[in-house]
Amino acid sequence: MHKDTNSSNDSLIPPLLVPEEIDAFPKRMHGLMDGHPKDDATVAKAFEGMDDTFDLIAAGLYQMASMLVGEGEETIRLTETVIATTEASACHDPANARKMGKQTLCGGALDLLAQRNHGCLAVPEGLTPPAPCIEDDDLHAAGLTSEELERVIKGPERKRWRQWLEQLPTLLRTIFVLRAVAGFTGAETATLLAAHGGPGAAGWTPDAVRDGFRQALCSLASQLIQASAAR
Repeated sequence: MHKDTNSSNDSLIPPLLVPEEIDAFPKRMHGLMDGHPKDDATVAKAFEGMDDTFDLIAAGLYQMASMLVGEGEETIRLTETVIATTEASACHDPANARKMGKQTLCGGALDLLAQRNHGCLAVPEGLTPPAPCIEDDDLHAAGLTSEELERVIKGPERKRWRQWLEQLPTLLRTIFVLRAVAGFTGAETATLLAAHGGPGAAGWTPDAVRDGFRQALCSLASQLIQASAAR
């Protein structure tokens, strides 16, 4: 049986380097919640120098959501909701808050997709790609390391990357983003799809997710070959 090696705190794309203040944020929040009234000056001083951190967190969440549901006001509202709902948890358990934030963001994005197009996230039949194309469900099987994919997403080739991602069928794009970008395991991805995928999504399993991810990776490998030949 295939062993799902990704943990819920990992991503196939290395985590962004963030300011050291991000770890101080929960402590500052907790320090303000001591039961005593605080004036505006006290609150402002507690969060002094944190603007870049807030912007970075919001930008990262927005980018991930946009990969799933596209650019626009819905994505902005989804990002704002995630920040608001995870704020209290961050005070006590930053790691769990980050995990909950990803789950809330991706769950909300799946809800939007299911509302836009009923059945688009249903478990399909015959999802397995041809065996010779991709033998396993990791980036190395597509001839790409996580560091190289990170450069593709954020570097000069990012426009080509977004075009490839957007031309994928909704289901394959969703599975790819949940697995490769959000870093969810096959089991976690199946759970999210079953809970938020709408009609026909209740039967998702880790093996079905693995087959969908392999198919997306097969498309990615083909795109990389074409790009390399064009240079």
